[in-house]
Amino acid sequence: MVSPEKQAALDARMAKLRIAEDDLVEKFVLGSGAGGQKINKTSSCVYLKHVPSGIEVKCQAHRSREMNRFQARHDLCDRLEGIRKEKVQAQIDAVEKLRRQNRPLSRRSKQRSVVEKRKTSQKKSMRRSPGRDD
Repeated sequence: MVSPEKQAALDARMAKLRIAEDDLVEKFVLGSGAGGQKINKTSSCVYLKHVPSGIEVKCQAHRSREMNRFQARHDLCDRLEGIRKEKVQAQIDAVEKLRRQNRPLSRRSKQRSVVEKRKTSQKKSMRRSPGRDD
């Protein structure tokens, strides 16, 4: 069974992520795979769906239904945190990209650019067909 401390920590984490029990659809499914007759006869596999986000989690890590319920909620919290962190990181990356684009060029960078432009100009001038005054 899950200890009261772990359950309290999970409840606090779910409250922090604004996951209400009413938002969850929970189903118990017959297990499958290795484990023998016990797995195949009991509905210990837990299916969770968070309705607002549409995230679905299926857990069959343990033989106990209660442990699978705990693990499924833990996995759901992990996935929601990951999605939120990705969104925050995308915003930070976008701001950083704009900051880099709007940053003025350094003096050395400008000098290199001018040198490259002169080289390109010389190459193109060599491509011209000879005129009357050449």
